[in-house]
Amino acid sequence: MILCLTLFLAIGSLLALFAENSASAETELERQTLAEINLARGNPQSYAGFVREFRRQFRGNSYRVPGSNIMVETREGVRGVDETIRFLIRQPALPPLAWSAGLAAAAAELVDEEGMSGAVGHVGRLCGDPQQRIERHAEWQGRIGENICYGPGKARQVVMDLIIDDAVADRGHRKNIFTRAFATAGIACGPHPRFGNICVIDFSGR
Repeated sequence: MILCLTLFLAIGSLLALFAENSASAETELERQTLAEINLARGNPQSYAGFVREFRRQFRGNSYRVPGSNIMVETREGVRGVDETIRFLIRQPALPPLAWSAGLAAAAAELVDEEGMSGAVGHVGRLCGDPQQRIERHAEWQGRIGENICYGPGKARQVVMDLIIDDAVADRGHRKNIFTRAFATAGIACGPHPRFGNICVIDFSGR
């Protein structure tokens, strides 16, 4: 099972915060996930080709996880995939997101807590909501947002699932990835007791 959660906050003023500047060393999955997001942002038409290839994995409303015999059930099936392809073909290219150690540290707080508790959602019982976590580690301006993906352990599947955004009416995960106002991102990934893996992606304007 794959579960994705999204949050988007629009704030117009600069928040001057106590920045801890906790350095978060990127793991390979985190580095690859940011690179994959930037690939989709920088050349959405080419990325549509990866989605077309992924479409071949579907049998009815379920698809086979590449390189395994695991089948994942979706609600929209290929209809959602086809809508994604149409979106990517029309989507203008966007600048890449820069890595933020502060945002990564904020994301890591939730990964650590939910990796222990097995909980899901944007608000940790101990670490709080995205804004509280981000404000412990960074300064930000304009907007912040957060995507969470539970399940996939490979960067392309994480990002593709967020862009397809199966059964999410407003395509909020996709909007966060393709929001022009976002210029930075921090990512933390780790094991999750219920879903196998969790990736938290925090975004900000600058």
